[in-house]
Amino acid sequence: MKNIAVYCGSSPGNQPIYAKAATELGQWLVQHQLGLVYGGSKIGLMGKLAQTVLNQQGFVLGVMPQHLANKEIALEGLSEFISVPDMHTRKKIMMDRSDGFIALPGGCGTMEEIFEVITWSQIGLHQKPFAFYNVAGYYDFLGNFLDYMVKEGFTKKELREAIFISDSLSDIYQHFQHTGTPLEKDFSKVSTLF
Repeated sequence: MKNIAVYCGSSPGNQPIYAKAATELGQWLVQHQLGLVYGGSKIGLMGKLAQTVLNQQGFVLGVMPQHLANKEIALEGLSEFISVPDMHTRKKIMMDRSDGFIALPGGCGTMEEIFEVITWSQIGLHQKPFAFYNVAGYYDFLGNFLDYMVKEGFTKKELREAIFISDSLSDIYQHFQHTGTPLEKDFSKVSTLF
């Protein structure tokens, strides 16, 4: 495992604990000699996380659509920066350049990005692990909703079990070291996974 994509808010959130968690995650990445792949921004949790990694001489790849780069929100001094034409290309490059995925607290964009990772796993496009870093219980409601989706028959139990939600970076690291996403790879049965 070489690089981890982290999806998170371009806002700092309303509680200082979120920025603190972004700093801790950045330190954790460097401690485990893992590079950061992220959206390239200097603002919010995104900027806090990336700057923490850079300050400790870690590797940071930023991937940003040109229309956002034009607004001068890109973080300077990244190890590598890729400007792309659109969000679809950004997500594809982040997927290809990463060996695992973590969602810090964030909004709709964060949810959209991590759930695309999950659905791509669900249909067999990758076997890379993913996790939600559950800072201050931020993802508790999501975990309950995912359980409800299983109960109501819209999500398979196997997929729910692959969606790792934890407030412990140590547990996330162990999950990444020992777990892929053991989902159905027989595409004739893909429809049964949804």
